[in-house]
Amino acid sequence: MWQDAPLFPESASTISDSVDQLYAFLVVVSLFFAFGIATVVVFFAVRYRRRQGVIPARIHGSVQLEVVWSLIPLGLSLVMFFWGAKLYFATLDPPPGAMDVYVTGKQWMWKVQHPTGQREINSLHVPVNRPVRLTMTSEDVIHDFYVPAFRTKRDVVPGRYTIAWFEATKVGEYHLFCAEYCGTKHSEMIGSITVMEQHDYERWLTGVAAGETPQEAGARLFESMRCNTCHSGQDGARGPTLTGAFGKPVQLRDGRVVPFDEDYTRESILNPGAAVVAGFDSIMPTYEGQLSEDQLMQLLAYVKSLGAEGGDQ
Repeated sequence: MWQDAPLFPESASTISDSVDQLYAFLVVVSLFFAFGIATVVVFFAVRYRRRQGVIPARIHGSVQLEVVWSLIPLGLSLVMFFWGAKLYFATLDPPPGAMDVYVTGKQWMWKVQHPTGQREINSLHVPVNRPVRLTMTSEDVIHDFYVPAFRTKRDVVPGRYTIAWFEATKVGEYHLFCAEYCGTKHSEMIGSITVMEQHDYERWLTGVAAGETPQEAGARLFESMRCNTCHSGQDGARGPTLTGAFGKPVQLRDGRVVPFDEDYTRESILNPGAAVVAGFDSIMPTYEGQLSEDQLMQLLAYVKSLGAEGGDQ
């Protein structure tokens, strides 16, 4: 019944029911107070309307009443806040073992690369009941990756990486939209996510031409740009080792401690002087304007693989 109504899209992910429950709670509370207040306003407007020769009695305040109608909204607000915060942080934290997919937004398309090298445009094939971690960025303006059936919606911003995840629970094809106005063909920036059984997904992978995996392409770039001459991991190297570094805190020369994450990796490539590791000099050249977003994604995938090989992420 509700699937045909635009406010109630199909629920097809592990997080979607939780989002719907919070949304329903907010709607019920809002309707209850809206109708309650409207009813009281109408009642008092009729009951205490101005009448000829009638002088209304003086109304005195009630401390108990003031306390009650202050504490009830406060309690409801706190429930909404903590419930929403818990759900929000759950959507930010992909479970271990999630499949990494790299997404680049561009006027007016979605470019996708699978961890095994397959590429898609405006479509994404994923297996059912398996978490999928999306690392997203934009080549031009702000976009927004929005899948109503998964209750997944995240801004995709140029110059930084956005992480989102979902786990589809139903086989089928679901709409993908850009939910941020991005130009004249914003309404045409649409796509689909196809959820398949694991064996069907594996069959689909074998039927699609696969080039280099993101890690392989990143390793080739790493060597061709001679990054390995400084980041060799040997004693006396001019740059810090990258093996086992991703996902861990980094002590900088200016005293700050920052996480070695996607954004730090990107900044270190494009603006290396902004965050120099303690014990090293600022000698790394900038690669601003020399690498495409796809190449930056590939280098990121390679650096992350070094972290996975060298230790905990």
